[in-house]
Amino acid sequence: MDKTSPSASQAVADIPAGATLAVGGFGLCGIPSTLIAALLDQGADRLSVVSNNCGVDDWGLGLLLSAGRIRKMTSSYVGENKEFVRQYLAGELDVELLPQGTLAESLRAGGLGIPAYFTPAGVGTPIAEGKETRVIDGREYLLEHALTADFALVRAAKGDRHGNLVFHASARNFNPVAAMAGRVTVAEVEQLVEPGELDPDEIHLPGVFVQRVVVVPEDQRDKRVEKRTVTGNGAV
Repeated sequence: MDKTSPSASQAVADIPAGATLAVGGFGLCGIPSTLIAALLDQGADRLSVVSNNCGVDDWGLGLLLSAGRIRKMTSSYVGENKEFVRQYLAGELDVELLPQGTLAESLRAGGLGIPAYFTPAGVGTPIAEGKETRVIDGREYLLEHALTADFALVRAAKGDRHGNLVFHASARNFNPVAAMAGRVTVAEVEQLVEPGELDPDEIHLPGVFVQRVVVVPEDQRDKRVEKRTVTGNGAV
């Protein structure tokens, strides 16, 4: 089965207004920037997005946010985006914050068909308000529900036409669990190989979780640096 799409715009063309998206990446590392840009051009709005963070003001999910396309963010970190803060304080954006491990596990659970699970993270904090708790072996736990999405957008270093994906180093981050949680998962890849070329032991995410694969053109592989620290002598 050849899952490749001819372009990013065609791969996201059927994402409707009001859809829920699971989006991979951590900061600006491993984000599906090509698919995000295509979705910005496509015009879908009122999106609910599950992602570790919302990019920065002028890149990544920050582009959709600045265009007023996102109505709700479910994240674990939101500190690098001034527009995010402005919209939240103005009541224009709904925000659900989760501990980072809870966010990852909830996406993974959604992909595996596990409806809910107990975790100690967040017990005794505002995160626990309104949630069921249970004492197990003398320790209190919160019941957290799985997260699923209508669509997932992820980025991988390498993929084949069957949707098997390989991620590079820390760019793997939330991409596998986001992909697992999507009912329709679209993966942008930097290198496309033929089925059988990937060593089975090399594959980080099997193609059963991926429905569409898009090759990122070389001139669109812009990998932004979120924070750059410079020493006093000008060296990075």
